Amino acid sequence: MIRKVFSYILLSAAFVLLTCTSVSALPAASGEQRRGIDVSMWQGDIDFEEVAESGVDTVYIRSGLGSDYTDPYFEQNYERARAAGLNVGFYHYVTARTVSQAEYQAHFFVNTIQGKEFQCRLAMDFEDLTTLSAAEANEIGLAFIRTVEDLSGKGTVVYSDAYNAGAVFGGGLTAYPLWIAEYGVSEPSSAVNWDSWAGWQYSDMGNVAGISGPVDLDLYTDAMFLEEPGSVPGPVPMPEPSASTVEYTVKSGDTLWGIAEMYRTSVPAIVSENGIANPNLIYPGEVLRITLADNVPSSEMNNTYLVRRGDTLWGIAQMYRTSVARLAAMNNISDPNLIYPGEILQVSSSGSTGDVGRTYVVRYGDTLSGIARRYGTTVSQLAAANGIENPNLIYAGEVLTVN
Repeated sequence: MIRKVFSYILLSAAFVLLTCTSVSALPAASGEQRRGIDVSMWQGDIDFEEVAESGVDTVYIRSGLGSDYTDPYFEQNYERARAAGLNVGFYHYVTARTVSQAEYQAHFFVNTIQGKEFQCRLAMDFEDLTTLSAAEANEIGLAFIRTVEDLSGKGTVVYSDAYNAGAVFGGGLTAYPLWIAEYGVSEPSSAVNWDSWAGWQYSDMGNVAGISGPVDLDLYTDAMFLEEPGSVPGPVPMPEPSASTVEYTVKSGDTLWGIAEMYRTSVPAIVSENGIANPNLIYPGEVLRITLADNVPSSEMNNTYLVRRGDTLWGIAQMYRTSVARLAAMNNISDPNLIYPGEILQVSSSGSTGDVGRTYVVRYGDTLSGIARRYGTTVSQLAAANGIENPNLIYAGEVLTVN
């Protein structure tokens, strides 16, 4: 009896395992699978001849983000990839918080790539969903992707990590192919709202000849490609920018920096609109008016993260869909295991790594000598870098440059 029961348990477990295996993997779209990468300014100068010789067939290139930012390596990456004979696709990082912003950013995307020949569908990279409900995220995503197709006459694809492809994105967006990001698995998860994947980003720490440092690795099926290579023939007129206003009720623990980050606006903009005398002093229950303009300059967006107690660089990297190596390089961090509450880290892909410095938000009880010891510098260097006349006088909430 025990042997029979044990055998039954083993058979049941095997059946469950087989059943789970058969339903846990999201199948690839039909057709050939090609080796690919996706790149942006973070890869720096790329030798695409070496990339092609390594066996990579296709490259997706970031053209820009938001309503006005063009990736500084976009033109170079495009020209070199084409010269190396690689198939090319373009993606745009969406920062919209409203449908109107999404449509404006779609116009900017299409104008950025106009005149360039490409073989792959135009990709929407909509990862930053802070403050958005699932319904809002889908509405904004659809507005962007439909506007891109209408303006360009070309097919599109939705880029998303596995979680958001199941928990957030769905409905009308599933009419467009899915380029899924999921790492450390043998196959993408089926717990998404699509029936198959067109592209799969399976690593963000790949090593490819011709590229110094980590790069995203992908597999691209035929569903990622246009039926015929093409281009957007000419610029499209940008719509007249509009603006909408939302109200936000301050909660305990909120900071203006955090609120600005949520709405992809700036602290100065919120301060000005609400007549705030001291940006470090807001109260729970306060109602702030926040204007969301279609054409908010990318330079005004907060592309940083305030380190909190218990944070790790690995966790922050996961949050922003990047890697520890990239965050460490962007912020000149020598020991990735050592970050401090109060540090402000550059986390966005919208700036030049050459201009990035580490900063520190002064807390109650801090001294300049203590901060200097922590960062391996001197009081005089900190004072000079921050224009501090009296090293014994610093204030909680001040942001110091510590490099």
